[in-house]
Amino acid sequence: MDERAFYQERTETKPAQFTCPHCRQPNEYQVRWMVREKRKDLPRGADADDRARFAKARSYMVRMDEMFVCSNIRCRKRFESPSQQSVVLL
Repeated sequence: MDERAFYQERTETKPAQFTCPHCRQPNEYQVRWMVREKRKDLPRGADADDRARFAKARSYMVRMDEMFVCSNIRCRKRFESPSQQSVVLL
């Protein structure tokens, strides 16, 4: 059974404070996250291995945005998201 059958997926946007490495101006950026919440019960057709994997499964979030564009009108350069986790356990 596929691991995605254990989770309900939805997209969520959260604000984060980043500083552009080029112009050094701090701004707030909207970061998209894929939230994967563990289902309440096991999907149909699961065998013993699937039950064991489902028991160990946890809810988590995965960051979808890796690159951001500076909000400063004079800069507008792209930069990678600094020092923020890409996976967060819930």
